Amino acid sequence: MSPFFIKAIQLLLSLSILIVLHELGHFIPAKLFKTRVEKFYLFFDVKFSLFKKKIGETVYGIGWLPLGGYVKIAGMIDESMDKEQMAGPPQPWEFRSKPAWQRLIIMLGGVTVNIILGFLIYMAIIFTWGTNYVGFDDMPNGFAVEDSFKKLGFEDGDRILEINGKTLEDVTQINHYLFMRDVKNISVLHQNGNKETIQIPENIGTTMFESGVLRPFSPINKPIIDSTYLEIAEKAGLKKGDKITEVNGKPIQYWHEFRKTIQESKGTPIAINYVRDNETNSTSITPNKDGLIGVVVKNGYKVQEKKYSFGESITKGFDFGYWTLHDYIAQFKYVFTKKGASQVGGFGAIGNLFPDAWNWRAFWGTTAFISIILAFMNILPIPALDGGHVMFLLYEIIAGRKPNDKFMEYAQLAGFILLIALLLFANGNDIYRAIFDK
Repeated sequence: MSPFFIKAIQLLLSLSILIVLHELGHFIPAKLFKTRVEKFYLFFDVKFSLFKKKIGETVYGIGWLPLGGYVKIAGMIDESMDKEQMAGPPQPWEFRSKPAWQRLIIMLGGVTVNIILGFLIYMAIIFTWGTNYVGFDDMPNGFAVEDSFKKLGFEDGDRILEINGKTLEDVTQINHYLFMRDVKNISVLHQNGNKETIQIPENIGTTMFESGVLRPFSPINKPIIDSTYLEIAEKAGLKKGDKITEVNGKPIQYWHEFRKTIQESKGTPIAINYVRDNETNSTSITPNKDGLIGVVVKNGYKVQEKKYSFGESITKGFDFGYWTLHDYIAQFKYVFTKKGASQVGGFGAIGNLFPDAWNWRAFWGTTAFISIILAFMNILPIPALDGGHVMFLLYEIIAGRKPNDKFMEYAQLAGFILLIALLLFANGNDIYRAIFDK
């Protein structure tokens, strides 16, 4: 089966699980508060359903449009825009007849389930598979450093001792910390044996984003190919195990030297000498516009594995879930920049989070991440999202009166139009990248 279909199946399964559980988060408290739920749908049933069955007062079904799902709660101004029902007098079983605090719990139910689910999945992953990390002693050659970070005082071969005075369990997370976290200083051990604490500029994350230098630190590895993933490399005859020795007649000792040369040669052919089976071979290759030739380097560092008890996995999973949510919120500010908007993705981008081959650990890890993203996005105060309903309910609780029904209808319509526009924009970006980013 092709990687595209494997990713598509994983995406469909993941979203199905998350959507059903999210809607259950609304459905269960609605039932507990004796509020009538008229429909419970996985995916949208525009014009027709793939499946539907009425049980009691609720129609359960599967729609044909996989853009989400919904529960239709009686007496609620939502995306169904059921004006006829709202025109009648309030009934005891309707959403609008319930106390504000009950309606608030119903609306917060979906987001709450997504957050809890994400945390629980992380706990289960850590308990089942543990974690992988690269410690200080596991990377004896240190990091290769981008030129812009050398100006701060970093050097090729630096090994990370501490960040903000604390030891980093996995030193390969250095780039993530710099981009997402509040890093004030980094202590390093230089190749000459000297230790130095380097102060980090306050806006380092923004600088990295705007410059496109998102991986200023990369492990120093020998230039040995582990795999190829683009036709560029395959057509040039490069294979796993090949060791690059020269580029344009210049001797190459480490991978970062090779990478720098090809990144500076976008669209320009370069001559490569490599060793295979103790024989030196030559080829010519032209890096694409992103400075890539489609090869993955063989790691020259040791990856450790750590197992956790049931109790430890709960603590570690909670910590992992918290920082996942924190980091997603931290990087959300970049969406409102010109460059960030161009990188917004839709279902194609989400699908690409999954691996090419089926891997349960990766599947559940991605599902947990998407669950947390859905929770955050749904709680945004935009009409038509759960957060929009919560915003108006909080207003009602504080002000002591409901917003006008006509205002709510217009707000819901405006929010729905905004969401459709964002959906078209995000998926339009996916299509553009698929066509032009070759």
